[in-house]
Amino acid sequence: MTPNLALDHLWTAAGCDAAALDAVTLSADDPGLPSVYRVGTLATATIAAVGLAAAECFRLRTGCRQRVEVDARRALAAFRSERYLRIDDGPPPALRDPVMGFYATRDGRWIQLHTNFPHHLAGILKVLGCANDRAAVAEAIRGWDGAVLDQTLADAGLCAALIRSPREWAALEQAQAIANLPLFEITRIGDAPPEPAGRGGADRPLAGVRVLDLSRIIAGPVAGRALAQHGAQVLLINGPHLPNIAPLVIDNGRGKRSATLDLRGAEGRERLRALVGDADVFLQAYRPGALAARGFTPEALAQVRPGIVYVSVSAYSHAGPWAQRRGFDSLVQSASGIAWTESRAA
Repeated sequence: MTPNLALDHLWTAAGCDAAALDAVTLSADDPGLPSVYRVGTLATATIAAVGLAAAECFRLRTGCRQRVEVDARRALAAFRSERYLRIDDGPPPALRDPVMGFYATRDGRWIQLHTNFPHHLAGILKVLGCANDRAAVAEAIRGWDGAVLDQTLADAGLCAALIRSPREWAALEQAQAIANLPLFEITRIGDAPPEPAGRGGADRPLAGVRVLDLSRIIAGPVAGRALAQHGAQVLLINGPHLPNIAPLVIDNGRGKRSATLDLRGAEGRERLRALVGDADVFLQAYRPGALAARGFTPEALAQVRPGIVYVSVSAYSHAGPWAQRRGFDSLVQSASGIAWTESRAA
């Protein structure tokens, strides 16, 4: 698939006017990375879709149409931006815990561990009954069958994924549960009168748009970062008790303000509810149902702030038996066959 076809797919899936695609110019230099997947095409098309959406907002606000041009090499650099991060002209703190990575199991399978959060690392070491040392972890995992360990860690609320082939993934109940879901879903959560996109002057496409960003690590924060890059006022909200990864906070926090709220208490929930009343977008990347348990469902927020856009991102989707499984993008790649395919190619 070319970048233009990929963009066309994304744009029409969102129900946007196909005529706007004439204002886009994309480079077609792919593959740009040593991968069996056309990552350059993916990067170029998704960044172009965001840019075109911003341009359409600007057109609606000012009557001026802008062109969107995306270079594949620069798009790939944006996709890997944490690799180029420098702090005070030096390298950033370590991005990954030493134990994170891939391990061989007793039955000849491989499993990926995600141990970047201290409590995830501690939980995995407890299950394995070994020291905090990569060699000790490798030795302990060689005493487990892969699928058993994968399920045991998932049942314990920990982050890991058995390396599966695409065919193995397709046979799972989880894959079948989401097979017919669209790439992304846009649903109406309430009625509200039309309103302009943003407040005040329109020197930038999203000037005056207010966003609450309740997300960590990469997928959610990058979404908030993209809105900030086009002029939105983004407030990143994390819990004071929740761990994070410093280089990603810096890289994906560009253009954002930051605050902490403890949603375990009534005071924190009331403060967030008050912020919702003056927000335009609510972005959250907790597991399905986590914020709903605190009273922050899409429908509830649409009552507080009619017209709000509620964006949800999760690892394994909101449907299927894995909806509550903790995960990150790299683990989804391992579970769904991407890592398996790349390893065979390598």
